Amino acid sequence: MVEIDDLRPLGTGLERSYEVYVRGRLKFRVGQIVYVAFSLDESVMGFAFPKEERADFVASDPRKFQLPSASDMRFNWLHADLAALDRDEARELVIDAWRMVVPQKVSRAYDIAHPPAAD
Repeated sequence: MVEIDDLRPLGTGLERSYEVYVRGRLKFRVGQIVYVAFSLDESVMGFAFPKEERADFVASDPRKFQLPSASDMRFNWLHADLAALDRDEARELVIDAWRMVVPQKVSRAYDIAHPPAAD
């Protein structure tokens, strides 16, 4: 299980990213673009995700992932149940969402500074 406090240092530490509270909900932004948002009860994380991959991703594990509300289907967005995620998986979702809203050069610089761990 992952909690907001497990992800807050990551969200505030990514280049160009900052946290805001909107109507009591924590969100991470780059500029004015929200790439991660948490539900008011902190049980669900919404995150940027490619529209064309959503259905397959949800089908891969519907216990963890859900489509956004009907009004949000027009956005590149998906929801995850925080209780069903582990920390590494949640971190990967946040980083991938951040990559969707930053320039490629910023994303590449992150990859250079954070190479994958050798197995």
